[in-house]
Amino acid sequence: MTDEFDSTNTSSVSTHKGVHPGESLSEWMDSVQMPTCPVLTEDLTVDVCVIGAGIAGLTTAYLLQQEGKKVCVLEDFEIGSGQSGRTTAHFTTALDDRYFNLEKLHGARGAKLAAESHSAAIKKVEEIVHTEQIDCDLMRLDGYLFVAETDTEETLFKELEATRRAGLLGVNLMSRAPMDAFETGPVLQFPRQMKLHPTKYMRGLSERILAGGGKIFTNTHITEVKGGDKAYAKSREGHLVMATSIVVATNTPINDLFAIHTKQAPYRTYVIAAQIPKNSVPQSLFWDTGDPYHYIRVEPGLQHDLLVVGGEDHKTGQSEKPSDCYYRLEKWMRDRFHMAQEIIYRWSGQVMEPVDGLAFLGHNPMDKNNVYIITGDSGNGMTHCTIGAMLITDQIMTRPNSWETLYNPSRISLRATATFLRENLNVAAQYKDWFQGRTFEDVEDLPWGEGTVFRSGLRQVAAYKNHDGRLEFFSAACPHLSGVVHWNTAEKSWDCPCHGSRFDCHGQVIEGPAVENLQELKIENDHVDSVRDLQTLEKGGPENFLFPRGLPTI
Repeated sequence: MTDEFDSTNTSSVSTHKGVHPGESLSEWMDSVQMPTCPVLTEDLTVDVCVIGAGIAGLTTAYLLQQEGKKVCVLEDFEIGSGQSGRTTAHFTTALDDRYFNLEKLHGARGAKLAAESHSAAIKKVEEIVHTEQIDCDLMRLDGYLFVAETDTEETLFKELEATRRAGLLGVNLMSRAPMDAFETGPVLQFPRQMKLHPTKYMRGLSERILAGGGKIFTNTHITEVKGGDKAYAKSREGHLVMATSIVVATNTPINDLFAIHTKQAPYRTYVIAAQIPKNSVPQSLFWDTGDPYHYIRVEPGLQHDLLVVGGEDHKTGQSEKPSDCYYRLEKWMRDRFHMAQEIIYRWSGQVMEPVDGLAFLGHNPMDKNNVYIITGDSGNGMTHCTIGAMLITDQIMTRPNSWETLYNPSRISLRATATFLRENLNVAAQYKDWFQGRTFEDVEDLPWGEGTVFRSGLRQVAAYKNHDGRLEFFSAACPHLSGVVHWNTAEKSWDCPCHGSRFDCHGQVIEGPAVENLQELKIENDHVDSVRDLQTLEKGGPENFLFPRGLPTI
């Protein structure tokens, strides 16, 4: 598609019933009540401590509990409140990074192991659902990869040959997808893929863990992870969970400063769900070959179906108008699905893109051997996180696993050097924000419910005007590595453009790698409503402001 769509002209864009600017609510999070779990209020000793109660963490805890381990899961917010509640839950062997690219990066054997492991992950989830009788709307269905307007059919031909070399012999080239909504042109058919309702699945996993004697603690913020003989995870309140093994399954590791964050990049991805007439779009998965690409699934309902369409990815914190992504996504959908009606849900999520296309699963680099991570979903989070749970279970149980080297978080891929350099130069470029910025005057006219970053001498200040019209001030320095956060008007959040840490409008951390909140700037006069008053207060001394801890060496 082109970039000619003018987001300022909203006449062609739906009025969203129940969806307001800044609201980001997935269908899955709106439709399932999770088990109520306590906050961690005392020290605890277990065999395995898992940090993160998404699909990665819950699956890991479930599998290890089946092995006889005493497990504990610690979650910052509620079960499924992170990226697993914001997925579109495509369980597929059609990998976003394409098998012909994976061959270049990991060799023919690596591509074959990737296909094998993703196939095994789909089977493992199906096995768990059937064994535990989890009601999560699991369905086997075909997936179709079609050519984006900006691409050529050559991509399909190359991918078909690569998938067959990787052992996916059932992939077929078809003249078009079995869909009447629009002409897809030639497609690759991936048979027997899978979808499910992700929060129903997580509810089932958590109920089985609790029934088996496992512990789950929610609203428990972890600030420190230590491996070794006396391994522990420490909560903000100082409570310790001591464990023989610790698994960090928090989308991006909260226990690393550099090791993994230089090898993967954070991207925001956007999703809308629109009403469509019953059975007007077949129960299949669809993906195009664009960059950014689009992905589609259908969720059946009683009166109507929901068409769930995602895409329009961009680097976290690096879009001037992230709300425009929803408009572009809706236009893309309506250009192809003319039967689409009212948009019921819209939401966004965070995708971690490793430089060489495969997740980082297993022993945490530069750490003790009893600390493990699951990260780097690369757009295939459902299968990658399940692979991680299976692989780490084998590692903790000291069993050999043929995927271990392929997903080793310590790996260095020389063939991905160009991508590694490009992504890290992009990160380095974000630190220029320390030497530029808006003025105080920009803050005076700030609308209610919006934020901005402005300069104050050498300092960068994040200002948010709450719905009472009062200004809240924070240091704009991300606590992780001092990147300057950017205001995200679509999500009403502060997003770090360096490594993807995110904070709510009041400066509370909602996404790692940061584990601390933005530093609140203490303004003594709580009636300040003018930045000129702030300037006067500033003259009283620098104690009202947080100086950055020092820019990291790049």
